[in-house]
Amino acid sequence: MSAPASASALPPRRELWLLLTLAGIQFTHILDFMIMMPLGPQFTRLFAISDAQFGLLVSAYTLSAGASGLLASTYIDRFGRKRLLLTLYALFGLATLACGLAPTYGTLMVARILAGAFGGVLSALSQTIVADVVPFERRGRAMGIVMTSFSVSTVAGVPLGLLLAEHGGWNAPFIAIAAMVGLLVIQAARTMPALTAHVHAADGRTVLGGIAQVLADSNHRWAFLFSALVMSTGFTVIPYITIYMQTNAGVRADQIPLAYLCGGVATLFTARYFGRLTDRWGKARTFRMLVLASMPCLLGTTLSEALPLWGVLLVSTFMFAFVSGRMIPGMAIIASAAQPSLRGTFMTLNASVQSAAMGVASLVGGWLISRDAQGLVQGYWMAALVGIVAAALSMLVAGKLQLHGATPTAR
Repeated sequence: MSAPASASALPPRRELWLLLTLAGIQFTHILDFMIMMPLGPQFTRLFAISDAQFGLLVSAYTLSAGASGLLASTYIDRFGRKRLLLTLYALFGLATLACGLAPTYGTLMVARILAGAFGGVLSALSQTIVADVVPFERRGRAMGIVMTSFSVSTVAGVPLGLLLAEHGGWNAPFIAIAAMVGLLVIQAARTMPALTAHVHAADGRTVLGGIAQVLADSNHRWAFLFSALVMSTGFTVIPYITIYMQTNAGVRADQIPLAYLCGGVATLFTARYFGRLTDRWGKARTFRMLVLASMPCLLGTTLSEALPLWGVLLVSTFMFAFVSGRMIPGMAIIASAAQPSLRGTFMTLNASVQSAAMGVASLVGGWLISRDAQGLVQGYWMAALVGIVAAALSMLVAGKLQLHGATPTAR
Protein backbone atom coordinates (compact mmCIF):
# COMPACT_ATOMS: atom_id res chain seq x y z
CA MET A 1 0.00 0.00 0.00
CA SER A 2 1.42 3.39 -0.93
CA ALA A 3 2.23 6.05 1.57
CA PRO A 4 -0.27 8.79 2.04
CA ALA A 5 0.48 12.19 0.69
CA SER A 6 0.77 13.63 4.16
CA ALA A 7 4.41 12.57 4.14
CA SER A 8 5.32 15.52 1.86
CA ALA A 9 8.69 16.99 2.70
CA LEU A 10 8.92 20.11 4.84
CA PRO A 11 11.58 22.80 4.40
CA PRO A 12 14.61 21.89 6.55
CA ARG A 13 14.11 24.76 9.00
CA ARG A 14 10.42 24.01 9.52
CA GLU A 15 11.14 20.29 9.90
CA LEU A 16 13.71 21.07 12.61
CA TRP A 17 11.25 23.29 14.48
CA LEU A 18 8.63 20.54 14.25
CA LEU A 19 11.06 17.97 15.67
CA LEU A 20 12.08 20.31 18.49
CA THR A 21 8.42 20.95 19.30
CA LEU A 22 7.72 17.21 19.40
CA ALA A 23 10.78 16.79 21.64
CA GLY A 24 9.33 19.42 23.97
CA ILE A 25 6.01 17.59 24.07
CA GLN A 26 7.81 14.34 24.85
CA PHE A 27 9.85 16.12 27.54
CA THR A 28 6.77 17.25 29.47
CA HIS A 29 5.08 13.86 29.08
CA ILE A 30 8.17 11.93 30.29
CA LEU A 31 8.89 14.37 33.12
CA ASP A 32 5.28 14.12 34.33
CA PHE A 33 5.81 10.36 34.71
CA MET A 34 9.38 10.43 36.07
CA ILE A 35 8.87 13.13 38.71
CA MET A 36 6.46 10.90 40.63
CA MET A 37 9.06 8.36 41.74
CA PRO A 38 11.49 10.61 43.67
CA LEU A 39 8.50 12.36 45.29
CA GLY A 40 7.43 9.08 46.90
CA PRO A 41 8.53 9.92 50.47
CA GLN A 42 6.55 13.18 50.38
CA PHE A 43 3.40 11.45 49.13
CA THR A 44 3.54 8.62 51.67
CA ARG A 45 4.01 11.12 54.51
CA LEU A 46 1.48 13.72 53.32
CA PHE A 47 -1.35 11.33 52.44
CA ALA A 48 -0.45 8.71 55.10
CA ILE A 49 -0.31 5.91 52.50
CA SER A 50 1.74 2.71 52.32
CA ASP A 51 4.52 1.94 49.83
CA ALA A 52 2.09 -0.37 48.02
CA GLN A 53 -0.46 2.45 47.68
CA PHE A 54 2.23 4.73 46.31
CA GLY A 55 3.23 1.99 43.83
CA LEU A 56 -0.38 1.88 42.67
CA LEU A 57 -0.28 5.64 42.20
CA VAL A 58 2.76 5.28 39.91
CA SER A 59 1.44 2.27 37.97
CA ALA A 60 -1.97 3.91 37.46
CA TYR A 61 -0.34 6.20 34.89
CA THR A 62 1.16 3.34 32.85
CA LEU A 63 -1.95 1.16 33.03
CA SER A 64 -4.14 4.08 31.98
CA ALA A 65 -1.75 4.86 29.11
CA GLY A 66 -2.00 1.27 27.88
CA ALA A 67 -5.80 1.25 28.01
CA SER A 68 -6.05 4.62 26.26
CA GLY A 69 -3.74 3.34 23.52
CA LEU A 70 -6.19 0.54 22.77
CA LEU A 71 -9.06 3.02 22.68
CA ALA A 72 -7.13 5.52 20.55
CA SER A 73 -6.40 2.85 17.95
CA THR A 74 -10.09 2.97 17.01
CA TYR A 75 -10.04 6.67 16.08
CA ILE A 76 -6.47 7.97 15.64
CA ASP A 77 -6.40 7.64 11.83
CA ARG A 78 -9.79 9.39 11.49
CA PHE A 79 -8.50 12.83 12.51
CA GLY A 80 -5.73 15.09 11.28
CA ARG A 81 -2.53 14.58 13.26
CA LYS A 82 -2.25 18.27 14.23
CA ARG A 83 -5.84 18.60 15.44
CA LEU A 84 -5.65 15.41 17.48
CA LEU A 85 -2.24 16.21 19.00
CA LEU A 86 -3.30 19.70 20.09
CA THR A 87 -6.54 18.39 21.64
CA LEU A 88 -4.90 15.52 23.55
CA TYR A 89 -1.96 17.65 24.65
CA ALA A 90 -4.20 20.40 26.01
CA LEU A 91 -6.21 17.78 27.95
CA PHE A 92 -2.95 16.31 29.25
CA GLY A 93 -1.95 19.76 30.50
CA LEU A 94 -5.25 20.15 32.34
CA ALA A 95 -4.87 16.68 33.90
CA THR A 96 -1.33 17.54 35.05
CA LEU A 97 -2.61 20.80 36.54
CA ALA A 98 -5.26 18.75 38.37
CA CYS A 99 -2.43 16.61 39.82
CA GLY A 100 -0.82 19.73 41.25
CA LEU A 101 -4.11 20.89 42.77
CA ALA A 102 -5.24 17.50 44.13
CA PRO A 103 -6.07 17.75 47.87
CA THR A 104 -6.36 14.02 48.63
CA TYR A 105 -4.90 10.67 47.61
CA GLY A 106 -8.14 9.74 45.83
CA THR A 107 -8.29 12.90 43.73
CA LEU A 108 -4.59 12.59 42.90
CA MET A 109 -5.21 9.01 41.73
CA VAL A 110 -8.00 10.19 39.40
CA ALA A 111 -5.78 12.97 38.04
CA ARG A 112 -2.90 10.51 37.41
CA ILE A 113 -5.24 8.16 35.54
CA LEU A 114 -6.39 11.04 33.32
CA ALA A 115 -2.81 12.24 32.75
CA GLY A 116 -1.82 8.72 31.70
CA ALA A 117 -4.82 8.41 29.40
CA PHE A 118 -3.83 11.52 27.44
CA GLY A 119 -0.06 11.29 27.85
CA GLY A 120 0.21 7.67 26.70
CA VAL A 121 -1.31 8.52 23.31
CA LEU A 122 0.95 11.57 22.89
CA SER A 123 4.09 9.44 22.66
CA ALA A 124 2.67 7.21 19.91
CA LEU A 125 1.23 10.21 18.06
CA SER A 126 4.56 12.07 18.12
CA GLN A 127 6.40 9.05 16.71
CA THR A 128 3.71 8.67 14.04
CA ILE A 129 4.16 12.30 12.98
CA VAL A 130 7.94 11.81 12.67
CA ALA A 131 7.37 8.78 10.43
CA ASP A 132 4.76 10.69 8.39
CA VAL A 133 6.90 13.76 7.81
CA VAL A 134 10.53 12.58 7.71
CA PRO A 135 11.74 10.33 4.84
CA PHE A 136 13.03 6.86 5.76
CA GLU A 137 16.68 7.68 5.07
CA ARG A 138 16.66 10.53 7.66
CA ARG A 139 14.26 8.99 10.17
CA GLY A 140 16.96 7.76 12.56
CA ARG A 141 18.36 11.29 12.99
CA ALA A 142 14.84 12.64 13.50
CA MET A 143 14.07 10.02 16.16
CA GLY A 144 17.36 10.91 17.84
CA ILE A 145 16.32 14.58 18.11
CA VAL A 146 12.89 13.75 19.53
CA MET A 147 14.26 11.17 21.95
CA THR A 148 16.81 13.55 23.46
CA SER A 149 13.75 14.61 25.48
CA PHE A 150 14.41 11.62 27.75
CA SER A 151 17.96 12.79 28.39
CA VAL A 152 16.93 16.38 29.06
CA SER A 153 14.17 15.28 31.44
CA THR A 154 16.72 13.18 33.35
CA VAL A 155 19.51 15.78 33.39
CA ALA A 156 17.50 18.95 33.95
CA GLY A 157 13.84 18.12 34.41
CA VAL A 158 13.95 15.84 37.45
CA PRO A 159 16.54 17.86 39.44
CA LEU A 160 14.70 21.14 38.72
CA GLY A 161 11.40 19.48 39.59
CA LEU A 162 12.80 18.28 42.90
CA LEU A 163 14.17 21.76 43.59
CA LEU A 164 10.73 23.24 42.96
CA ALA A 165 9.17 20.61 45.22
CA GLU A 166 11.66 21.42 47.99
CA HIS A 167 10.90 25.14 47.95
CA GLY A 168 7.32 25.26 46.69
CA GLY A 169 5.84 21.97 47.83
CA TRP A 170 5.13 18.76 45.93
CA ASN A 171 2.47 20.58 43.85
CA ALA A 172 4.94 22.96 42.22
CA PRO A 173 6.50 20.57 39.63
CA PHE A 174 3.09 19.61 38.25
CA ILE A 175 1.95 23.22 38.00
CA ALA A 176 5.21 24.11 36.23
CA ILE A 177 4.77 21.24 33.75
CA ALA A 178 1.20 22.38 33.05
CA ALA A 179 2.50 25.90 32.32
CA MET A 180 5.08 24.47 29.87
CA VAL A 181 2.31 22.51 28.16
CA GLY A 182 0.39 25.75 27.59
CA LEU A 183 3.39 27.34 25.86
CA LEU A 184 4.08 24.25 23.74
CA VAL A 185 0.45 24.04 22.61
CA ILE A 186 0.90 27.51 21.09
CA GLN A 187 4.22 26.50 19.51
CA ALA A 188 2.77 23.26 18.08
CA ALA A 189 -0.15 25.19 16.57
CA ARG A 190 2.38 27.40 14.75
CA THR A 191 4.89 24.77 13.55
CA MET A 192 2.85 21.67 12.69
CA PRO A 193 1.41 21.00 9.25
CA ALA A 194 -2.17 19.72 9.16
CA LEU A 195 -1.22 16.11 8.15
CA THR A 196 -4.65 14.98 6.99
CA ALA A 197 -3.98 12.79 3.90
CA HIS A 198 -4.22 9.57 5.98
CA VAL A 199 -7.83 10.46 6.87
CA HIS A 200 -8.95 9.76 3.28
CA ALA A 201 -7.31 6.32 3.41
CA ALA A 202 -9.40 5.56 6.51
CA ASP A 203 -12.73 6.81 5.09
CA GLY A 204 -14.03 3.39 4.10
CA ARG A 205 -12.89 1.68 7.28
CA THR A 206 -15.16 0.71 10.17
CA VAL A 207 -14.21 1.61 13.75
CA LEU A 208 -12.70 -1.82 14.39
CA GLY A 209 -11.69 -2.35 10.78
CA GLY A 210 -8.39 -0.52 11.20
CA ILE A 211 -7.42 -2.68 14.17
CA ALA A 212 -8.35 -5.82 12.23
CA GLN A 213 -6.26 -4.67 9.27
CA VAL A 214 -3.28 -3.96 11.51
CA LEU A 215 -3.49 -7.35 13.24
CA ALA A 216 -4.02 -9.20 9.96
CA ASP A 217 -0.58 -8.13 8.73
CA SER A 218 2.05 -10.64 9.87
CA ASN A 219 4.75 -7.96 9.67
CA HIS A 220 2.79 -5.89 12.19
CA ARG A 221 2.51 -8.87 14.53
CA TRP A 222 6.27 -9.44 14.39
CA ALA A 223 6.77 -5.70 15.05
CA PHE A 224 4.59 -5.90 18.18
CA LEU A 225 6.66 -8.84 19.44
CA PHE A 226 9.83 -6.90 18.67
CA SER A 227 8.49 -3.87 20.55
CA ALA A 228 7.58 -5.95 23.62
CA LEU A 229 11.06 -7.50 23.71
CA VAL A 230 12.75 -4.11 23.36
CA MET A 231 10.83 -2.72 26.35
CA SER A 232 11.26 -5.88 28.43
CA THR A 233 15.05 -5.70 28.11
CA GLY A 234 15.48 -2.68 30.36
CA PHE A 235 12.46 -2.82 32.65
CA THR A 236 13.48 -6.01 34.43
CA VAL A 237 16.40 -3.96 35.84
CA ILE A 238 15.72 -0.20 35.72
CA PRO A 239 12.90 0.06 38.32
CA TYR A 240 15.14 -1.43 41.03
CA ILE A 241 18.40 0.46 40.39
CA THR A 242 17.89 2.96 43.20
CA ILE A 243 17.02 0.24 45.74
CA TYR A 244 20.10 -1.84 44.78
CA MET A 245 22.47 1.14 44.78
CA GLN A 246 21.42 2.23 48.27
CA THR A 247 21.22 -1.20 49.93
CA ASN A 248 24.02 -3.15 48.21
CA ALA A 249 26.41 -0.64 46.62
CA GLY A 250 26.42 1.75 49.58
CA VAL A 251 25.39 4.79 47.55
CA ARG A 252 23.85 7.42 49.83
CA ALA A 253 20.38 8.80 49.11
CA ASP A 254 21.84 12.24 48.34
CA GLN A 255 24.24 10.64 45.81
CA ILE A 256 21.51 8.84 43.83
CA PRO A 257 20.78 11.90 41.62
CA LEU A 258 24.39 11.64 40.39
CA ALA A 259 23.55 8.36 38.64
CA TYR A 260 20.67 9.98 36.76
CA LEU A 261 22.68 13.13 36.08
CA CYS A 262 25.66 11.21 34.64
CA GLY A 263 23.42 8.88 32.64
CA GLY A 264 21.33 11.76 31.34
CA VAL A 265 24.33 13.86 30.29
CA ALA A 266 25.80 10.88 28.45
CA THR A 267 22.57 10.12 26.57
CA LEU A 268 22.17 13.80 25.73
CA PHE A 269 25.27 13.45 23.53
CA THR A 270 24.95 9.82 22.44
CA ALA A 271 21.30 10.08 21.32
CA ARG A 272 22.14 12.45 18.45
CA TYR A 273 25.20 10.37 17.51
CA PHE A 274 23.25 7.09 17.52
CA GLY A 275 20.54 8.76 15.43
CA ARG A 276 23.04 9.70 12.72
CA LEU A 277 24.62 6.25 12.96
CA THR A 278 21.20 4.67 12.44
CA ASP A 279 20.81 6.44 9.10
CA ARG A 280 24.41 5.79 8.04
CA TRP A 281 24.74 2.11 9.01
CA GLY A 282 21.12 1.04 8.72
CA LYS A 283 18.40 0.63 11.34
CA ALA A 284 18.75 -3.11 12.03
CA ARG A 285 22.56 -3.13 12.03
CA THR A 286 22.81 -0.20 14.46
CA PHE A 287 20.15 -1.75 16.69
CA ARG A 288 22.06 -5.04 16.94
CA MET A 289 25.30 -3.22 17.71
CA LEU A 290 23.73 -1.22 20.54
CA VAL A 291 21.96 -4.28 21.95
CA LEU A 292 25.24 -6.18 22.14
CA ALA A 293 26.87 -3.20 23.87
CA SER A 294 24.00 -2.96 26.38
CA MET A 295 24.14 -6.60 27.52
CA PRO A 296 27.30 -6.43 29.71
CA CYS A 297 26.15 -3.04 31.02
CA LEU A 298 22.85 -4.50 32.22
CA LEU A 299 24.58 -7.36 33.99
CA GLY A 300 27.32 -5.10 35.37
CA THR A 301 24.75 -2.76 36.90
CA THR A 302 23.33 -5.65 38.95
CA LEU A 303 26.81 -6.77 40.13
CA SER A 304 28.39 -3.40 40.97
CA GLU A 305 28.19 -3.60 44.78
CA ALA A 306 31.94 -4.12 45.22
CA LEU A 307 32.86 -1.01 43.21
CA PRO A 308 33.62 2.46 44.57
CA LEU A 309 31.14 5.25 43.82
CA TRP A 310 32.90 6.30 40.62
CA GLY A 311 32.79 2.70 39.36
CA VAL A 312 29.08 2.35 40.12
CA LEU A 313 28.40 5.63 38.30
CA LEU A 314 30.54 4.57 35.32
CA VAL A 315 28.68 1.26 34.89
CA SER A 316 25.23 2.84 35.31
CA THR A 317 26.12 5.63 32.86
CA PHE A 318 27.09 3.12 30.15
CA MET A 319 23.91 1.19 30.90
CA PHE A 320 21.71 4.29 30.49
CA ALA A 321 23.51 5.32 27.29
CA PHE A 322 23.26 1.98 25.51
CA VAL A 323 19.87 0.81 26.82
CA SER A 324 18.25 4.12 25.86
CA GLY A 325 20.36 4.23 22.68
CA ARG A 326 18.76 1.01 21.40
CA MET A 327 15.42 2.79 21.39
CA ILE A 328 16.47 5.17 18.60
CA PRO A 329 17.01 2.56 15.84
CA GLY A 330 14.39 0.40 17.59
CA MET A 331 11.63 3.01 17.26
CA ALA A 332 12.73 3.83 13.71
CA ILE A 333 12.35 0.12 12.89
CA ILE A 334 8.94 -0.10 14.55
CA ALA A 335 7.57 3.04 12.85
CA SER A 336 8.91 1.86 9.46
CA ALA A 337 7.39 -1.63 9.87
CA ALA A 338 3.87 -0.18 9.78
CA GLN A 339 1.89 0.19 6.58
CA PRO A 340 1.85 3.98 6.07
CA SER A 341 -1.94 4.22 5.77
CA LEU A 342 -2.35 2.30 9.06
CA ARG A 343 0.56 3.88 10.91
CA GLY A 344 -1.51 5.84 13.44
CA THR A 345 -3.56 2.82 14.47
CA PHE A 346 -0.44 0.65 14.54
CA MET A 347 1.54 3.08 16.70
CA THR A 348 -1.23 3.48 19.28
CA LEU A 349 -1.59 -0.31 19.53
CA ASN A 350 2.18 -0.46 19.85
CA ALA A 351 2.05 2.03 22.75
CA SER A 352 -0.31 -0.36 24.54
CA VAL A 353 2.01 -3.29 23.82
CA GLN A 354 4.94 -1.31 25.23
CA SER A 355 3.05 -0.29 28.37
CA ALA A 356 2.03 -3.92 28.99
CA ALA A 357 5.59 -5.14 28.38
CA MET A 358 7.00 -2.57 30.80
CA GLY A 359 4.52 -3.64 33.47
CA VAL A 360 5.14 -7.37 33.00
CA ALA A 361 8.94 -6.93 32.90
CA SER A 362 8.87 -4.86 36.10
CA LEU A 363 6.71 -7.51 37.75
CA VAL A 364 9.08 -10.30 36.67
CA GLY A 365 12.06 -8.34 37.98
CA GLY A 366 10.27 -7.88 41.29
CA TRP A 367 9.57 -11.62 41.54
CA LEU A 368 13.22 -12.48 40.92
CA ILE A 369 14.77 -10.21 43.51
CA SER A 370 14.45 -10.66 47.27
CA ARG A 371 15.89 -9.29 50.53
CA ASP A 372 18.10 -11.18 52.95
CA ALA A 373 18.15 -10.77 56.75
CA GLN A 374 20.33 -7.65 56.45
CA GLY A 375 17.98 -6.09 53.90
CA LEU A 376 20.39 -6.57 50.97
CA VAL A 377 18.93 -7.24 47.52
CA GLN A 378 19.47 -10.82 46.29
CA GLY A 379 18.93 -12.25 42.80
CA TYR A 380 19.15 -8.92 40.96
CA TRP A 381 21.56 -10.47 38.46
CA MET A 382 18.83 -12.94 37.45
CA ALA A 383 16.61 -10.02 36.46
CA ALA A 384 19.46 -8.80 34.24
CA LEU A 385 19.77 -12.24 32.62
CA VAL A 386 16.06 -12.21 31.77
CA GLY A 387 16.55 -8.78 30.19
CA ILE A 388 19.56 -10.04 28.22
CA VAL A 389 17.53 -12.99 26.89
CA ALA A 390 14.83 -10.55 25.77
CA ALA A 391 17.53 -8.43 24.10
CA ALA A 392 18.94 -11.43 22.21
CA LEU A 393 15.47 -12.39 21.00
CA SER A 394 14.81 -8.82 19.86
CA MET A 395 17.87 -9.01 17.57
CA LEU A 396 16.48 -12.17 15.96
CA VAL A 397 13.01 -10.70 15.48
CA ALA A 398 14.48 -7.51 13.97
CA GLY A 399 15.78 -9.61 11.08
CA LYS A 400 12.25 -10.79 10.24
CA LEU A 401 10.75 -7.32 9.86
CA GLN A 402 10.08 -5.68 6.51
CA LEU A 403 10.62 -1.90 6.61
CA HIS A 404 8.51 0.27 4.33
CA GLY A 405 10.58 2.75 2.35
CA ALA A 406 13.86 0.92 2.95
CA THR A 407 16.33 0.03 0.21
CA PRO A 408 18.37 -3.18 0.72
CA THR A 409 21.40 -1.11 1.80
CA ALA A 410 19.51 1.37 3.99
CA ARG A 411 17.77 -1.30 6.04
